[in-house]
Amino acid sequence: MNRRTTALSAVALAASLALTGCSSSSDAAGAGKPELKVSGAFMPKPVTDMAGGFLTITNDGDTADRLTSVTSPISDDVTIHETKDQKMREVKFFDIPANGKLSLARGGNHIMFMSLKEKPEQGDKVSVELHFEKSGPIKVDLPVEAANHNPQQH
Repeated sequence: MNRRTTALSAVALAASLALTGCSSSSDAAGAGKPELKVSGAFMPKPVTDMAGGFLTITNDGDTADRLTSVTSPISDDVTIHETKDQKMREVKFFDIPANGKLSLARGGNHIMFMSLKEKPEQGDKVSVELHFEKSGPIKVDLPVEAANHNPQQH
């Protein structure tokens, strides 16, 4: 079963690369790809068995991407939420525009960790893996800050 999954993944990757090559054949080498980097990551110290995660993903590439999911060993139920009209709701993805950024911040869009397996303390780091539509996964350590931590947004 593992070999079959690996083989199917390889076939899907090859097909994806072939399609990408066809759609960007007129672009210069390296152009047309998202170039993602993460900054400002943190998790306020949880006071219940739930926690939020915040960070900024900057895309210096000429192609948009999407954050599709987040995984973490601290919870089997990690979701991404938007906040609209002071109400939270789970979403399937967040767009990351070409030459733009996605900000996950208090009072806005964020990562939600439900049913924590353990409660991290201030000073700890929580490992997460960000998954994208086009780019490979990015591993990030979220430093655990004070429960009321809220860095100034630029």
